[in-house]
Amino acid sequence: MNASHTDSSSGTSSTGRQPAGNLRINGDRLWDSLMAMAQIGPGIAGGNNRQALTDEDAEGRALFLDWCRDANCTIGIDQMGNLFARREGANPALAPVYVGSHLDTQPTGGKYDGVLGVLAGLEIIRTLNDLAVTTERAIVIVNWTNEEGTRFPPAMVSSGVFAGVHSLAWAYDRQDAAGATFGDELKRIGYLGDEPVGARDMHAFFELHIEQGPILDNDGIDIGVVTHGQGLAWQQITLVGKESHTGSTPMPLRVNAGLGMARITQLVDEIAWRFAPDAVGAVGHCDIYPNSRNVIPGKAVFTVDFRHPDKAVIQSMCDALAAEGQQIADDIGLSLSIESVGGFDPVAFDADCIASVRHAAESLGYSHRDLISGAGHDACWISRVAPTAMVMCPCVDGLSHNEAEDISPAWATAGADVLMHAVVATAGVLE
Repeated sequence: MNASHTDSSSGTSSTGRQPAGNLRINGDRLWDSLMAMAQIGPGIAGGNNRQALTDEDAEGRALFLDWCRDANCTIGIDQMGNLFARREGANPALAPVYVGSHLDTQPTGGKYDGVLGVLAGLEIIRTLNDLAVTTERAIVIVNWTNEEGTRFPPAMVSSGVFAGVHSLAWAYDRQDAAGATFGDELKRIGYLGDEPVGARDMHAFFELHIEQGPILDNDGIDIGVVTHGQGLAWQQITLVGKESHTGSTPMPLRVNAGLGMARITQLVDEIAWRFAPDAVGAVGHCDIYPNSRNVIPGKAVFTVDFRHPDKAVIQSMCDALAAEGQQIADDIGLSLSIESVGGFDPVAFDADCIASVRHAAESLGYSHRDLISGAGHDACWISRVAPTAMVMCPCVDGLSHNEAEDISPAWATAGADVLMHAVVATAGVLE
């Protein structure tokens, strides 16, 4: 934990009493907020296209800030455009509890990925206002800029700057496909704040998110208690063979880079199965050259994505890929090179914050199970500077990053209820 982001009190437990078991969010109001936000940046098939630092993103931010001001929050904006809305606590000297996620979407994104976590934070504030509940610590909602990374790669840029993973100058220099830079677009839409990034004290951070996987939906479970975030390693493989005519080159004389790619793709799947149940692996982006229907590929370039919650296992998977991939290349007569092109270490979330989430689910009567997040989230970077945990709710068939992404109002309500109880217990309810 980075001491600059915590106060002198020990742990993340409540400094007052626990919230009453009948404390519940207004599920209808939360759903109405989700549907209102979904009107901004509509997609073409029922979802959303509200990419970071577009005009649509600016419009969504403005609506969110209007709602926060209506809830009597004070607003802060830092130099990465991260938005902070604070409900004051009884003891302003104590570091606040933060809650939130992101409002930006994929180009063909759903209405709930990230947005649920931000608007559930808003609903917590509204509910506490309705019931005149005073917490000892302030509660701050945060909208992290450019979590998706779809317009300005990589993902989770702004939470990464907040946590000291990336520099501000590096982030400002990120470019989109048209050559526009992050820094210029942040200024253009009017959300370049003057607050230094990462200067805020943070007692704890909680993030609600749809699972983006099928486990909760398949098992009929209300709540995922996220204990870890998977680490990942991205490897780029280049195979070089010999281009030749597909019709006139005898089979024994072919040096087929496409064949090598196919066999290594199968190998990646086999390696992931060796480290079951938590390992996953796949080939993602791939190019073959010259990509002509009557030319045997002389070159293949493709990426491998390995993920696991144990860093040592990820390394073992990469080692197996290197050794066995080389054997495949040798058998065909190809040259092989492997370059590491990205990744991050696994995350173990804070035990006290996890316990708060688990206790909230149990006290509210929701079914729950532990989960390992297979996707990256802002919480993964923030866990470097503050005690952090995540709550997940189901999504239909585990579908996400797709305009058909769907959840039910009941799932949204359950997730927000658990989030509120964990946040409020950590912030402390005054006697």
